[in-house]
Amino acid sequence: MNYKKLHFLISIFAALALTVSSVSAQQPDVKNNRIGTAAASELLIPVGSRAMAMAGATIATTTGVNAIHWNPAGLGHMDASAEGMFSTMSYIADITTNYGAIALNFGGFGKLAFSVKALDFGDIPLTTTDDPEGFAGRTFSPTFINVGLTYARQFTDAIAAGVNFKIISESMQRVAGNGFAVDVGVQYHGVAGFDGVNLGVAIKNFGPRVNFDGTGLLRQAQATDGRRPVQYYASEAGSFELPSSVEIGLAYENKINDQLSWNVAGAYENNNLALDGYKVGGEVSYNVGMSLALAGRAGIEANDKAADDADIFGPSFGFGLTYMSPGVDITIDYAYRSVDYFNNNNMFSIRLGF
Repeated sequence: MNYKKLHFLISIFAALALTVSSVSAQQPDVKNNRIGTAAASELLIPVGSRAMAMAGATIATTTGVNAIHWNPAGLGHMDASAEGMFSTMSYIADITTNYGAIALNFGGFGKLAFSVKALDFGDIPLTTTDDPEGFAGRTFSPTFINVGLTYARQFTDAIAAGVNFKIISESMQRVAGNGFAVDVGVQYHGVAGFDGVNLGVAIKNFGPRVNFDGTGLLRQAQATDGRRPVQYYASEAGSFELPSSVEIGLAYENKINDQLSWNVAGAYENNNLALDGYKVGGEVSYNVGMSLALAGRAGIEANDKAADDADIFGPSFGFGLTYMSPGVDITIDYAYRSVDYFNNNNMFSIRLGF
C-alpha cells in the first residue's frame, strides 16, 4: 500500500468517525429507552456464516446471495449465473433460525433473488389460568416467517445498488401480526480509483408499524351500561415500529499473491430501537491449487450502552471451504459467536454457485 492510498484511507476513517460522533451527539440518551419495543425483531437475527463470523462488518464487501440480509447492493456483484444458499443457526433460548435463498443473474437487467427466514421455537407448554402448571400436556409453537424479494444491479464495474422487499408474518396461538419492510443499499468498490478500498451503505427494515389482531384477543366481560349478558369483547392491541437501521461500512481488500489474500472491514450501525453497533472483522483466504480455497475469519461488535443495558453477544470467528469445479462451486461456512446467559451461537451455511 503506497502512502497516497494510506493517506486516503485515514481520511475516510476520520470522516466516518466524525459522522459517528455527530450521530451520537444527537442522541444524548445512549441507553435508548425504546429497546425491546420493536415488532419483528427477528429481522435483526443474522444469517450467513461468513458475515456473522466477521461480526457483520461486511456491508462493503459482501456479494452474491450472501449479501441479501446485510446489504442488497452486494447481490449486484454476483458473477455466477445462479446461486443458492441455506443456513441454520442455534440461536438463544433453544430457538433455531433457518434461512434459504436463491438468486438468478439476468445479465443487463440485473439480479433477482427470493429468500425465506423462519424461526423454530419448538413445542412450548401451554399454560392457562385453569391449568397454570400445564398438566394437560398441551403445547403451542409460534410461527415467525419473513419472505423477501430482492433486486440488484451493477451499474458500473465499481458501483452496485439493490433493494429488498420483505413480508413479515408473526403468529402465536390465535394472535397474528403482518407487515412489510424495505432494505436499500449501495456498494462502491475501488473508491476514488483506489483498488481494494470498498464503501457500503444500507438502510434496513423501514416500513409501517405492525398491528396485531386475532381471536386470542377476545375477552369475556359484562358491559357496565345496559342490560347485556356476559359476552366476548375484542381487546385492541397496540401497533409497534420496525427495528430500522442505517449502516455505513468501509473495507480494504489486498491480494498478496495468487494463493493468499486478506481483507479487513469496519461498520457503524445506527438503530432506532436497539443499541448502536460498531463492528470490526477480518478474513484471510488461501487457495490450495486451482479447485480448493480455505478461509479464516474473526470479528467483534461493540455497542453503546448505559449501566443497566446488557449486550449479550461477544466475539465471533469462523472458517470456510470452497470447492470449485467446472459445473458448480460449493462453499461450506461455519461461524461461532459467544453469548452471555445463553448457549453460544453456532451457524452452518452452504452455498452453491452455477
